[in-house]
Amino acid sequence: MKRISVILILLFFAGKFLPAQTVARINPVTDSIVDYAKTFLGTPYKYGSASPKSGFDCSGFTYFVFAHYGIPLPRSAKDYAKIGKEVSIAECRKGDIILFRGTHPSDKHVGHVGIVISNPGEPLKFIHASSSIHHSGVTITDYFNSKYPARFIKIIRVIN
Repeated sequence: MKRISVILILLFFAGKFLPAQTVARINPVTDSIVDYAKTFLGTPYKYGSASPKSGFDCSGFTYFVFAHYGIPLPRSAKDYAKIGKEVSIAECRKGDIILFRGTHPSDKHVGHVGIVISNPGEPLKFIHASSSIHHSGVTITDYFNSKYPARFIKIIRVIN
């Protein structure tokens, strides 16, 4: 109870003394989501799975992490295109979901998803369950130092 009170007091005073942009980035729920997601780093990739015991596919990982906080998300990557509020790369923050086309050049629909783990002004990084032979399983990727920009579709926000 004391911890919640301290967080609320800090958020109150943050609104009084910090610029609005800084306050917008403070969100204990999204910080917790990212921290929880990181506990699964190294969990193997397994197509069609949403379990830390057997492994995750990309949407299974995102689905599992958000479900832990009671936030329902689609189980299939393609269905992420239909939810949330689109935000720009410059405005994305921790807890947003980044959407990509699949690996085949003719793919036009969402085929891969990840969870943004950085805030505006920081290098864009995301955590995801990758099927890549070079870094398979739950991993963190630096967006601009990867091949993902060529597959980028959009970023969505599902938590205000």
